Amino acid sequence: MAFDHLSEDDRLGKTTTRMNIPVDHPDLTIVIPVFNEADVLPGFLPELGAFADNHGYQLIFVDDASTDQSASILEAFCAHASRTLLRHKVNRGYGGALKTGIRACRSAYVVTMDADGQHRPEDVNVLFSFGLSRKADMVVGRRHHPRSGLYRAIGRRLIRFLAGRLIKLPIEDLNSGMKLYRTRLAQRYLVLCPDSMAFSDIITLVFIHRNNLVLEEDIQVRARAGGKSTISTMTAIETVFEILNIVAMFNPGRIFLPIGTVFIGFGLAWGLPFILRDEGVSVGTMLLLVFGLIFLLVAVVAEQVAQLRRGQIRDEDLDPDES
Repeated sequence: MAFDHLSEDDRLGKTTTRMNIPVDHPDLTIVIPVFNEADVLPGFLPELGAFADNHGYQLIFVDDASTDQSASILEAFCAHASRTLLRHKVNRGYGGALKTGIRACRSAYVVTMDADGQHRPEDVNVLFSFGLSRKADMVVGRRHHPRSGLYRAIGRRLIRFLAGRLIKLPIEDLNSGMKLYRTRLAQRYLVLCPDSMAFSDIITLVFIHRNNLVLEEDIQVRARAGGKSTISTMTAIETVFEILNIVAMFNPGRIFLPIGTVFIGFGLAWGLPFILRDEGVSVGTMLLLVFGLIFLLVAVVAEQVAQLRRGQIRDEDLDPDES
């Protein structure tokens, strides 16, 4: 059936579609999530459409229940055979929109980009050519932020610092929205990713944790053409929690073992002088040692739970050259 490649949510009606269903394309699909970008789309769509037509790329737009005129603008634009519009009945978030688009892809590779006009269509070829030449599973579009505010710069650095302490990061721009993915790997990992703005960070960490080849290539970012960014302090907080969640799933020892070791170390350092003076074991020493042992036991239990969660990804279902 024509809808076999769509998710269960799509088939049950949680996502409505107005399609040209993507044809089997051997190369690349570009997925663009859209939410209330009516001010930007009239200028951005002709540029993107001409670029995609010139290179034979499929376009998939996901309207995340926009409340402005975005849907009607996209309806008219997607009359072309190589363009697909998927529509959510309710807002499911940036990550939820990307999941819907990526699930609908049939090409070998997929690029995600934003609809606010900041990403240049020509950088799609930059990532695609680089990824093919290096046989990469993911290529992150590395942005430079000469005009970004101090608040955002500090937030990005803190998130990357936290992720870097917990995970060995081969890249700098963890949360770039413009990425090239090997499609089947991305589809396999979607179950582990959130529907929120943290999607960009988390799917990158999942690729890294699964020992896929993740590389980075420079792209240019333009000033936002209009509208308002949805990134906020809450976005940063959600991202931190999602990072901890992913690390707890793939390597919980990185979180709990150091904490347990620190408690036990402090307990021994605090208690040894009392023991050497024949004063017995103090209450503080006992508490520190007990807390340390609890965290060590939590690490063991967390590893067992993590193994069950990791079972959601079945490596045997992947082609040999994708594993």
